[in-house]
This record gives sequence, C-alpha cells and structure tokens, in this order.
Amino acid sequence: MKAPTAMVLQLAHHIAPAFAARLACVLAGWLFMAAAVAQQINAGPYVPSPQSVVADMLKVANIGPGDFVIDLGSGDGRIVLTAAKVYGARGFGVEIQDNLVKLANEAAKNEGVADRVKFMKQDLFKTDISQATVLTMYLLPNTVNMLSDKLKTELRPGTRILSHDYGLAGWIPEETKVFDLQEKVKISGVTTTIIYLYVVPAQVAGHWNAKLSPAATKLPVSFELRQQMQKIDGMARVGGREVPIDDAKLVGEKISFTLRGERSLPLAFSGQVKGGTIEGTVDAGGVRSPWSAALAGK
Repeated sequence: MKAPTAMVLQLAHHIAPAFAARLACVLAGWLFMAAAVAQQINAGPYVPSPQSVVADMLKVANIGPGDFVIDLGSGDGRIVLTAAKVYGARGFGVEIQDNLVKLANEAAKNEGVADRVKFMKQDLFKTDISQATVLTMYLLPNTVNMLSDKLKTELRPGTRILSHDYGLAGWIPEETKVFDLQEKVKISGVTTTIIYLYVVPAQVAGHWNAKLSPAATKLPVSFELRQQMQKIDGMARVGGREVPIDDAKLVGEKISFTLRGERSLPLAFSGQVKGGTIEGTVDAGGVRSPWSAALAGK
C-alpha cells in the first residue's frame, strides 16, 4: 500500500497546480487526524493513587487470597502489588507507558510476587477482564463511563469494582468513602478523595416460577422482576392473587425480597442467583424452609 502522502501527491498531479497544492494540504491534514483518532483512547495522564488510598481501596473491597485483581491504568503497579503482598491475591495491571510497565514488573520480582502478578502494555478497552473478582481503576471520568458497558458484559456477577474519585454513571455504589488527604494536594490540588465500591449484579429481570415447601405456603407462587442495574422491583402471584414485591435488594448474586403469602402471611425470601435459577430460604412467620425458582424459558 502506498504511503498516504504519496497518494495525495499522485492525486494532486492531475489537478490544477494551485488548487492541487491546497488540496494536498487538506487531505494530508485529514489523514493525520484519522491516524490520531485510530490510536488508543487516552485514559488520562499518569496520576498515582497515594499509598494510603490504595490501602483503603483494598480494605473496602475486602480483598482475600482467593481474589484476582485487575487494575486498569496500573501505573507503577502499586495496587496489584499491595494486593499480592498484603492479602495474598493474584492479578495483573494494564498500562500504556513502557517505563511504568517495566518499573512495575521489576518491583514484582524484587518483592517476590512475580509468580502471582504481572504488568502489561495493553489497550485497556481491549483487555480481557473476565477473570477479575476485583477490578480497580483511577481514570478520567469520561474513560470510566466509556468502560461501563464492558464492565457489565465481561465481569461476572459479584465482581467488586473500585473507582477512585470518579463514579460510574447509572450504577448505584454499595459503598462510598469520602475523606480528606493532604498528600492528595500535590496530585490534584484538593484534599478530597472518594472511593466508590460497586458490585456487578446478576441478571434477574423476567418471569420466575417458584417452588416452596408447604411450611411456607401451599399455593403456587410466581413473580415478575424488573431490573435497572442493581435496582429491582416487581409483582408476585400467590395462587390467583397478585401482590407487590417489597424491600427487593440485589447485591451481586444475592437477592432478597418480601411479599404477602397465604392469609397475608409475610414471606421473606433470600437466595443466591445462579444463571436462570435461584436457591435459598424463605421465612414464613419465623418458620424457615428452602425455596427455589427457575426463570421461564430456561
């Protein structure tokens, strides 16, 4: 393939010289801009999270040795390195600056965790993040929100997401921690630091057919759930009676709600969502028994 400038000059050769010169400049400019747009989206300059913030982020996420931590925009690797050294976790970081990737991998070797963590130069938008149980990021707000669909589709339900300073539009944080930090002034000019904790929700929207023991109710129970990210509500049918679902809550794969059963006896459901099924316990006036449900069409 000919170089863009050569193609421009070839085209200009067949046009009036004065116009051709102007056209060549315009087309060359267009080609330059197109090439720039094709480059990886800039996630922002490297701004390290203060070490005290790193410690707080990992505490909020309740990191443990069974976790796999992925840091998008990992810088010098301090989040993943701390997760490995202090909590015994595994994971990797993604960074676009060669010198920072090299620095982080050298630190992993020096600190004896290179068998559990690694750092790569890679486009964070093209990175496979499905292995994460915890995902962390300190990115510009527009980049954070451009990642929203990727987080929803690639991360498994129950995965914890930690975002430093900038929240995810449309997501409801399970916890928000705000505090003042003097060392932050050198980084951003302000002392305020915010940590947002999100938990990827299971998909529960649809019609569910439930199975309950006679101890809870002898009537057939089904329910219809609506969902907007972590927010859920809906209606249930107990026998031939339609009743509202109250106090509905979804955190990752954990679901709970209440409804009025037989003779308006309150039924308090809790359970674990696994794809198209739910299994758990139901409390009927202090009597607990197992229950399950299947998503219609599954």
